Amino acid sequence: MRTKQILVVILSALCLSAHAGDTIYYTLAACRDLALTKGASSRSSQEALKAAELNRKAAFAAMFPKLTANGAYMWNSEKMHLLANQTAFSFGTAGIDPNGAAYFNWSSETPLSRLAADLEGTQFQGHILDIQNDAGQKIADAYQQVYNTMTVDMTHVVVAQVGITQPIWTGGRLLQLYHMAQSAERIAELEAGNKHDDVIAQVDEAYWRVVSVSQKKNLADNYFHLLCKLEGDVNELVNEGIATQADLLKVRTKRGEAEVKKLQAENGLTLSRMALAQICGLPLSDVFVLDDSELKETILAPDSVDAAAAAANRKELQMAEEAERVARSTAKLAAAGLQPSVVASAGYIYTNPYATNGIRSDWQNHGFFSAGVVVNVPIAHADEILRYKAAKHAANAVALKTEETRELLTLQTTQANQKLMESQQKIAVARLTCNNASEVLRMAEESFESGMISSGELMQAQTAWLAAATDLVDAETEAKVNETKLRRYLGDL
Repeated sequence: MRTKQILVVILSALCLSAHAGDTIYYTLAACRDLALTKGASSRSSQEALKAAELNRKAAFAAMFPKLTANGAYMWNSEKMHLLANQTAFSFGTAGIDPNGAAYFNWSSETPLSRLAADLEGTQFQGHILDIQNDAGQKIADAYQQVYNTMTVDMTHVVVAQVGITQPIWTGGRLLQLYHMAQSAERIAELEAGNKHDDVIAQVDEAYWRVVSVSQKKNLADNYFHLLCKLEGDVNELVNEGIATQADLLKVRTKRGEAEVKKLQAENGLTLSRMALAQICGLPLSDVFVLDDSELKETILAPDSVDAAAAAANRKELQMAEEAERVARSTAKLAAAGLQPSVVASAGYIYTNPYATNGIRSDWQNHGFFSAGVVVNVPIAHADEILRYKAAKHAANAVALKTEETRELLTLQTTQANQKLMESQQKIAVARLTCNNASEVLRMAEESFESGMISSGELMQAQTAWLAAATDLVDAETEAKVNETKLRRYLGDL
C-alpha cells in the first residue's frame, strides 16, 4: 500500500470520528465572536467604559447649580431662660424662687429704707414699709413677666433649610476637571478597543495552536499506522527468514515511541482545546472541531510598511496622548488653586424656636430667605505654588514618555512585518523540504517492498517525513500568529 493511500484512509477515519456525535464545528470568526460576547475581559471593559462616561457627565453637572435640603431635630429636657432667676440692682434684688413665685428685697441703702430706720417706733414707719412692700411686689411682678417672656421652650428644636449653590468663578477648576473626565472616558474607550484587539489576538493564537496540535496529532497517528504496517511487514519477513528478530525489535521500539508521541499529541490537543474554550467563555469539557482551511492562506508581508503612520493610529499611543492631556489639565488645576473663587448661594431657612421678633416658640411659619456671595482670594499659599510647579514637571515627564512610546510602537510594527516575512520564507522552505521528504518516503517504501533497502532505512525516511511535516505545520501556524500581530499593529483587525 502506498503512503498516499494510507494517508487518505486515516484522514477519512479521523474526519468521520471528528464529526460524529455531538461534536461542534467552529470557525475562527465564530471563536472571535464568542470571546467578545462571552469573555469576562470584554464585559469588564464595557463596565469600565460606562463608569468613565458617567464620571464625565458628573464633571459637567458640577458646573450647574446644586440644590440641597437639610433638616435637624433636637429634644431638650430643660427650657432656656435668657434672664437669670435672680438679679441684683442698686436698689434691691429681684428673683424667682424654686416654686416659680417672684420676690423683691429692698436694699438697706435706699432712701426709703434709711427713712424707715430713722422713724423706727413711730406710726410713720408702718406707712413707709407698706409703700415699700407695694412697690416691691410690683417690681417682682414685672420681673416675673420679663422672666417668663425671656423663657424659651427648647423642648423641641427644629431647623430646616433648602438652598441652592452656584459656582460663578473657580479659576478654571471645574473646566479642567471636565477635561480630565473627558480624557478618562477617551482612555476607557481606547482601553476597551485595546482589550478587544487583545482578545482577538489571544483567540487567534489559541485557535491556531489547536489547529497545529490537531494536525500534529494526525501526523502522529499517520506515523504510528505506518510503523504498525511496517511491523507487520517485517514480521512476515522474519517468518520467511529474510529479516532478523533484531530488525523486528527495532521496528517495535520505534512503534512504541510513536505510540507515546501519539498519546502526547492527544493530551496536548485536549489542553489546547480547553485553553481556547476558556478564552471563548465555553465549558472546558466541550469537544469541538476547528476550521483549518485558512491555515495555508497567509497574507504577503509588504516590502515596506509606514511604521510611523501605523504607530500614530495605535491605541497605546492614543492612550499615552490622553494621559499627557490629563497631566496638562492637572497642572492647570493646580494653577486654579492660586486664583480667586466666587460662589453664590441662596436658600430658605425655617427654625423653631425663632428669633425674628424676639425669641419665641409657637410652631408658626417663621421661615426666611437668605442670599449671599462668597469670595475666596488666596494671598500667600506656598504649598499650592510648589504643587503647581511639580505638576508642570510631571506633565513634561508624561510628554517624554509619550514620545518614547511612539518610537517603541514604530519599532514593534517594523519587527512584526519582518517576522511575517521570515515566516513566509520558512513556509516556502518547509514545503519544499516536506515535498522532498514525502518523495523520499515513497521511494523508500517502493525500495523496501522490492527488498532493496532494510527496514531501518525505511524508518529513517518515515522519521524524516514526520519531522518535515511537523516543521511545515509549525511554520504555517507561526505565520498565522505573526499575521494577526501585524494586522493588529496596522489597525486591520
